[in-house]
Amino acid sequence: MMYGLQDEVFEEAVPRCLTLKDYEGGVPRWCPGCGDLPVLTALQRVCRDEQLPPEKTVVVSGIGCSSRLPHYMKTYGYHGLHGRALPVACGIRSRRPDLHIFVATGDGDCCAIGTAHWVHAIRYNMKMTIMLMDNNIYGLTKKQTSPTTARGIASNTHRGGNMLPALDPIAVTLGIANASFVAQTVDWIAPHLHATLLAAQRHPGLAFVRILQRCPHYMPDHFDLLQRDHSRVLLMTHADGIEAGAAVRKLLENQTEHDPANLAEARVLAETPDKVPIGLFYRNESAVRYDAYAQRGLALSASEKIVAIEKVLDRYQLQDIQ
Repeated sequence: MMYGLQDEVFEEAVPRCLTLKDYEGGVPRWCPGCGDLPVLTALQRVCRDEQLPPEKTVVVSGIGCSSRLPHYMKTYGYHGLHGRALPVACGIRSRRPDLHIFVATGDGDCCAIGTAHWVHAIRYNMKMTIMLMDNNIYGLTKKQTSPTTARGIASNTHRGGNMLPALDPIAVTLGIANASFVAQTVDWIAPHLHATLLAAQRHPGLAFVRILQRCPHYMPDHFDLLQRDHSRVLLMTHADGIEAGAAVRKLLENQTEHDPANLAEARVLAETPDKVPIGLFYRNESAVRYDAYAQRGLALSASEKIVAIEKVLDRYQLQDIQ
């Protein structure tokens, strides 16, 4: 509101307090019990906790069950092509450094058709949060083997069981040059999921978070043993890691102190046999960010851009070679 007093004008500063309602979009159409639902809730909580303006927040996705997430956020959203969420997100970051960017992708969208974009997005290290919702199966296209499907699991493309070993998204990401934040969590331990996404959003670079996510329709029993037997989960703890609170530490008896600055140890933990590590594998806040380079010149006016283009063109001369 504006108030006039004699010849002076004063603007009343009204603090803006955003609630979960400010981030709730359409009614989710995922199956009952789908692991995408707690991820959506965690993301909305992170936006609320960080007071991210909805008009300054964008969720980008490709194709798949998880890629419907932008429809359920009351922010800007881009539901893109299969496997192409990351180049779209990188393009947005290059031109709009003022936006908060989240990418929703699945194990098929990211680790199959989108593999090349995944590798180079990690290397570019542009500021954004990637949420890889990994249910180890193609859900939207009705139960086909995905790159993360374990060997021996039957699907509609391999009815006798998948004959290839599964790709490990964490191990792959830790092997990509310039990776700067690599974490893993599960959809059914809400405090850890929220804490992980919160740390990812605060990271000054690209944060890659793999979320083991239940598919109750096509893989109804897949994560049951992991949920019932907490000894199969290995909680990574450290002062510089993910702080999920006392309740999570009490729930998960198997814990290991891991310094996320230690890349070699992170790679060993990623391949821990018979246990699923959750927490922060690796963080390097000094990693080079390509968006710092890509944003050069954004502040130039239209006339300044024309001058710059003409300066470059003046370096070349056309000659009549007849």
